[in-house]
Amino acid sequence: MVDQLSLRHPIVQAPMAGVTTPALAAAVSEAGALGSLGLGASSPEKAREEIEGVRALTDRAFNVNFFCHASPASGAKTRRAWLAHLAPYFQAQGAAVPDDLANIYQPINDNPAMQVVILETRPPVVSFHFGVPSAALVDGIHDYGGQVWICVTTPGEAAQAVDGGADALIAQGVEAGGHRGNFEAENDAEFGLVALLRILESTYSLPIIAAGGLMDGVAIRGVLSLGAAAAQLGTAFVACPESAAAPAYRDALRMGQATEITQAISGRPARGLIGPFQSDIAPGAPWVPDYPLAYDAAKQLHAAAKANGDHRYAPNWAGQGVALSRELAAGDLVLALVDEMISPS
Repeated sequence: MVDQLSLRHPIVQAPMAGVTTPALAAAVSEAGALGSLGLGASSPEKAREEIEGVRALTDRAFNVNFFCHASPASGAKTRRAWLAHLAPYFQAQGAAVPDDLANIYQPINDNPAMQVVILETRPPVVSFHFGVPSAALVDGIHDYGGQVWICVTTPGEAAQAVDGGADALIAQGVEAGGHRGNFEAENDAEFGLVALLRILESTYSLPIIAAGGLMDGVAIRGVLSLGAAAAQLGTAFVACPESAAAPAYRDALRMGQATEITQAISGRPARGLIGPFQSDIAPGAPWVPDYPLAYDAAKQLHAAAKANGDHRYAPNWAGQGVALSRELAAGDLVLALVDEMISPS
């Protein structure tokens, strides 16, 4: 896999929607690793612009990522109950409670316009979160010579991904920041990275990319010794100046706070720095609406609070290794990771 993509280093910068930029992805790729764009929340027009933006900055391989979630099925009663639960928080910000929740992100399997963008722009790697892409899309990517990577959190999901035509599996341990890649939001076996990696590596011959809590070269060396073909790091790259992370997000990373998984922010399990959603909103909450309906509410609440200078409602996605975060330019971070990988100490 590394050789096919002409990578100098077995390092993948995770495709974090809302954080990645063409400048970040290109800088990582130029340094010899694999840069990525998180495009699951983008319009087809924005996705095309970002892909072209990477290509304007580098001729090296890169990855683009999309979501395979099921369309939300939460009824009006569930949506109303959730908005009623959030009402005091909106009111505390002097904001009106939304009338309803919108389906703000379209899954790739239901988005033919985005599929056209993929097949026309021909990214070297296309990765998927929350499930398996359609057979037609997988075939189209393979037809132009691209690789299909699928994030999995259990051996069962890995079997589905392999059957679905994956060229590589991203083994995401429960330590990882951001959204869990589990195919069903309600069922999370919470495999740790080491156990999941060893099971998948002993079962399949295709490459396994290790993800979850990895922040330095020592950890990368460790997962490579356990059979991983490469290591994927997300939180480690958020503080890079090339990322789109907001100043308040960067400040939160510097504090190195504890993290926790909750469905209350988006409707799917996701790990972030502990804030009001984890400490106040989730406990005793009614059933959370399906992803991305709940995310629509969280984003509106964050926007209302942010207008008042209150940044506590930002999701601040981060993995368990957040205390090891450092502020380096993306290329310099890759070089530091490589140096740590080969250092005997």
